[in-house]
Order: sequence, then structure tokens, then C-alpha cells
Amino acid sequence: MKKLGLLPRLLLGIVVGIIVGSIGNIFGLTGVAAKIFGGFVSVVATFSSLFGTFLSFIIPLLIVSFVAVGLADLGKKANKLFGITLVLAYASTIIAGFAAFFLGKAALPSLISKISHKAIEGSTYNPLFEIAADPVFGVMTALILAFILGLGMANSKNNALRDCIRNLQEIITMVLQKVIIPLIPVYIACSFCKIAAVGELFPTIKMFAKLYIVILVFQWTYILIQFDISSIFCKENKYKKLRRILPAYFTALGTQSSAATIPINLESAKNNGVSNDIADFVIPLCATIHLAGDTICLVIGSMGIMIASGITPTLGTFAPFILMLGVTMVAAPGVPGGGVMAALGLIESMLGFTDGMQELIIALHFSQDSFGTATNITGDQAIAFMVDKIDERNAAKEGK
Repeated sequence: MKKLGLLPRLLLGIVVGIIVGSIGNIFGLTGVAAKIFGGFVSVVATFSSLFGTFLSFIIPLLIVSFVAVGLADLGKKANKLFGITLVLAYASTIIAGFAAFFLGKAALPSLISKISHKAIEGSTYNPLFEIAADPVFGVMTALILAFILGLGMANSKNNALRDCIRNLQEIITMVLQKVIIPLIPVYIACSFCKIAAVGELFPTIKMFAKLYIVILVFQWTYILIQFDISSIFCKENKYKKLRRILPAYFTALGTQSSAATIPINLESAKNNGVSNDIADFVIPLCATIHLAGDTICLVIGSMGIMIASGITPTLGTFAPFILMLGVTMVAAPGVPGGGVMAALGLIESMLGFTDGMQELIIALHFSQDSFGTATNITGDQAIAFMVDKIDERNAAKEGK
């Protein structure tokens, strides 16, 4: 199973979970057989509970380590073009988030129907036992602490604390890569097993399919919007350059990693006329800080799950969430699914997601992560075009 990529393992986990969870309903188990099956599903629910507890414990530590180090590094590298690139990337992410929200408000209520509480939580089968492991601190506390530490380290000449936090970041990255990411397919399999076992599979799959299509179509649309803005700003048709980005787009689909796509995206940017210096600076930077595709998935996905749970998404709830999500995405770990892992704390604390709802948004994001990553790296080139144009204009002014 390790030889398979993350997406095939995730899809395999969903299929296995559905098949195993449906056994009771397919064969109409009764008596001892039904009790044995119920005991098995309770074991599955126990794993989900323990893994969910572990996730809740790790998330605040992830936020502190990644956001603090990210802010410290930003201060270290700060210059005019860096600031411009950062503003463009953050603005793109925020625009993507709000556009996704308004699209969701217009389209999702007519597409997504409320499904039973059992389908969301798998509440018919309770864990055999639970272990209480409270996070060291809450998510908002983690964010505030990360801002204080990050800004402080950016303006401090002493690197001792920065090295300490960076070591913590390396440990959390190792936990993500060695424990959490490999177990995510099992976690998702358990989620779908519980959903199938309570007989609420079809409404959930139907919701997933509709959300997947809406997210994918808007991600493609947002790529075109970014190239519209880039064309207007640069006073040049950038659409003709999209075909040269296709190798990078398909590389991102296969790797689910913006970082792994950097060499191909760099080559595409230079082939599209971006100056070498700007491409070498902007493309690697945006691979880390520009996650518009992830934002679209998280916003629309969260809205769909809330509607399915009988909760009405409001602008008052989502506006601060999107603004904070933009900051969190800047420091998201560069691993497959890193966007949802970094955002999970915000989703829980600001949107009020339960454990069952978190399982669904994790499953949706991981299954859609390839297209989100491809959207991210394509948008990176639109930003590179604009930064290159700004640099060109500045050089012309200095020449005068």
C-alpha cells in the first residue's frame, strides 16, 4: 500500500470503508452476526476517536511552529518586491475565499440537502473507549502566540529561539509525514465505514459528488479570473501562455505538492517570458504562500457540510474565517493535505465543526488536493507576470 500514491490510497480507503460498512445492510445480519459486526464498527469508531484526539492535540503545535517560523522568515527576507508578491498572493487567496463563499451561497442551498445526524457523526456506533488528551492550548491562543513569537523573532538578532521553534517545526513535519498523512486513508476508511454502517451512505456520497463538481469548476474559473486580471494589469493577452503551463499543471495533479512542482513551474514561467530573476524569486515563494485552490476547496466544502448538517453559513461567520485562513495558508506545511491540516483548528474553533464534520472536510480536501495544488501553481504564474511587469516599470523609472 505504501507504493501507491496518497490519492489512490485515499480512494481505496473510501471504497474499502464503504464495502465493509455496508456488509450489515447488504446481508441483513441478525443475532450473533449483527453483534459481531456492531463490535467491529465500534472498534472502527474507537480508532476514529483516538486519531481525532491526536489531531486536535497536534494542530495548535502545528500552528505555532509553522506560522511563527513563517513570519520570522518573512521579516528576514523583506524587501519591496517581496512585499508586493506577498500582498498579491494574500489578496488572491482572500478574493478566492470570498468569491467561493458567494458562489456557495448562491448555488449550494439548491444542490445540498440536509442529511441525518447519523450520517455526519456515525453516532449509532460509539467508541469502546476514549482517551482525553487536551491540546496544550487552544487554536486562537496558538495563533496569537505564533504572531507574537514570529514578529518578535523577525526583529531579533538572537537566533536561539528561532532555532528552537524551527526544531519544533521539523518534529511536527515528521509527525505529519510519518504518522498523520500515512494514517489519513485509514481514518477516512473508518469514517465511510461508520457512515455506511448506519445506512446513510447514499446522501453523503451524493453531497460529496456535488461539492466536488462545484469546487472543481470554480477552481478552473478562478484560474481564468487570475489570468484576466494579469492580462489587464500587464496590458497583454496572457491566455495564449496557458498552454505552456500545462506541464506544470499536470505535474501538480500527480504530485499533490506545490514544492515538488517548482522545477517544472520555473521552466514554464521562464518559457512564458518571465525574467529569470523574478521567476527564481516568485515561483518558489508562491509555492509556499499562495494557496487559492486550497482556500476554494475549504470554503465551499465547509459550507456544503454545514448546509448538510442543518447549519446556515453566514457572511458574519465566514468573513473572519476567510481572513484568518489566508494567513494560515501562508504558513501551511508543504505536504499533501497540508492546507486542511493547518486550517483544521480554524474550522473547528471558528465554524464549530464537530469531529464527524471534520472527518468529512478532511476526506473532501484530500480527495480534491491534486486539483487544488494545480490551481495554486497556475495562479503562481499569473502573479509572476504582474511582479515582472512591476519590476520592469520600476527599472524604466530608475532609467529615466
